[in-house]
Amino acid sequence: MLHTIRTRQAVRFLLGLVDDEDTAERVRTRTGLSGSDDPSELRGARLSAWFTGTAPVSLLLWVLEEDDPELNTLVWRHPRADEFFRRAIARGVPFGAGRTAPVAVEARLRGSEPPVPEAYTRYGLAGALAEGTSMAVARRAASMVLTADDWAEAARADAAGPLPGYTRWALAVRPDCPPALRARFGDHPKFTHRVRRAGVLAGPASYATGWEPAGQVLSVLTLGAELFPRRVGEAEDALRPLVRDHLGDREEAWAVLAQVVDTFHGTVPELMITSGALA
Repeated sequence: MLHTIRTRQAVRFLLGLVDDEDTAERVRTRTGLSGSDDPSELRGARLSAWFTGTAPVSLLLWVLEEDDPELNTLVWRHPRADEFFRRAIARGVPFGAGRTAPVAVEARLRGSEPPVPEAYTRYGLAGALAEGTSMAVARRAASMVLTADDWAEAARADAAGPLPGYTRWALAVRPDCPPALRARFGDHPKFTHRVRRAGVLAGPASYATGWEPAGQVLSVLTLGAELFPRRVGEAEDALRPLVRDHLGDREEAWAVLAQVVDTFHGTVPELMITSGALA
């Protein structure tokens, strides 16, 4: 049975969530996944998975939380890395819980910070946020919100008089926006849905169970131990009971999953449910 490398990655990731190694080995034999992949081919596929523009923006934040200069260069190069991400990386802003010391900046990125908005230079942070008369202007101003103190100042500015709608949205779709402030900007289900569509997720568990397509999600999760090891366990814990309930030791269900994962358009749970039902 021939499979693409993405298929092999997806099945192997899910097999890693199976408790019984004997079952996992039987499935690997049944699906033709017992061999190892060419290292260069595997690296190419992993980089392709990482650099896709369909990944949620929260994924970049989970990588930044590692406070690793080398990983930060991968975030810098990602298609979804906007001025905020690049400014934070260039300034060595830490994102790991409890960390305050600056993160080292790779030599190739030093001096590459995006231009500081003119409104920020003239009016300061609160004044620049109040100048958000278009989405482009609002996003540039929002890119200056980098620390907890900056978020507190943004919250005070909004409390003093609601910030422009563009600015509120630019802040709301920042993956590091404090939940209480985002809730102030909007708590209607339609607003929440729009934020999620913009790629802001509650955590890796939400990504693993609710993002699509399944093959792409699983390809990214295979990188979790390298890119966001502190958080990937949340995704594994969310998927483990689904693997047990819908695939388990049923070799035929695993074989079906291996056949359809590359072209399946739904979520990972939907993929497992469908594979189990077809088998």
